[in-house]
Amino acid sequence: MKPSSQSRVRVMVVEDSLVVRQLLAHIIARDPRLVLAAAVGSAEEALQEIGRVQPDVISMDIRLPGMDGLEATRRIMTERPTPIVVIAGSVEDSALQISMNALRAGALSVVEKPVGVTSAGYDGIAETICTQLYIMSQVPVVRRRSFAWRPDTPPPSLAKEETRGIARPTILGIAASTGGPPALAKILGALPGDFPLPILLVQHMGAPFMEGFASWLDGLIALEARLARDHEVPVAGKVYVAPGDRHLLLSPGGTLRLSAAPPVGGQRPSATLMFESIAESVGAKGLGVLLTGMGEDGAKGLTDLRRAGGYTVAEHESTAVVYGMPAAAVKMGGARVSLPLDLIAPRLLRLARGESA
Repeated sequence: MKPSSQSRVRVMVVEDSLVVRQLLAHIIARDPRLVLAAAVGSAEEALQEIGRVQPDVISMDIRLPGMDGLEATRRIMTERPTPIVVIAGSVEDSALQISMNALRAGALSVVEKPVGVTSAGYDGIAETICTQLYIMSQVPVVRRRSFAWRPDTPPPSLAKEETRGIARPTILGIAASTGGPPALAKILGALPGDFPLPILLVQHMGAPFMEGFASWLDGLIALEARLARDHEVPVAGKVYVAPGDRHLLLSPGGTLRLSAAPPVGGQRPSATLMFESIAESVGAKGLGVLLTGMGEDGAKGLTDLRRAGGYTVAEHESTAVVYGMPAAAVKMGGARVSLPLDLIAPRLLRLARGESA
């Protein structure tokens, strides 16, 4: 049975191009999960209409006349928090920087802007847009979400656990999905440039945006961040980002491997495969961190890493934008410790340096 208009997700489209606005309206109208609540041409109009329209989710263009999409995202998340999906029309540097900063300001995901119904890959892009709008509409958002652990929240489990007797790690794997970019920026930004481990990173994001994401991250942190290359030897102080649509693995010989193997649980890159490869390659000398995200990707892999003797961390519920992936890891017994974002980097630094807590 087709959902009624009352049960469908209400979408507000913010897009200055009339042609693209009409195309997005057409895409949304075809999806039985969604209904177009409003389509406006500027951020100012969106801010004026959001109270009346009360959308469940917003499709946000980045380059708008007057106020841009980044400032609009900041204003919406401050004044009337609503799930926001960024629709990016370009993968060139300036547009990507704005898109990534919008994620940091509270937007939940970024997807490609459709060009036209006859363009290559149109059906896939249209499906991705609709699915992201639907999924993100379910995420509870709050005003300018703070990642600081609040004293009035339940204390994170094992937050003061000692690290004596733990094997000094040789590599760190980190994975995230929804809400990941700001969480990663916070953790990696708190690590010094001489951090003594190489870092493998899986972030679920559209393939065209991964190079821009790595560049954006590189500009925020003291560590060097870039896309991983097949067969390279990972070195300390560098962050190797899984490229779009490829699994990132650590080979038994210690080199990085990019794999076009089928997606796992719908994900390529897969956090689970990355963690499993670390478990198989270095065992107890592996360090794994699983952050915010929907679904269960990474949970099984983190569990395998813990069983191999590695030290595993799941983000605590008090700071996770979406407590899905870390919750699954906790449920499986894959997390040795659950920590809020503010406590993760200090723990990683102590472990990497072989210090006790």
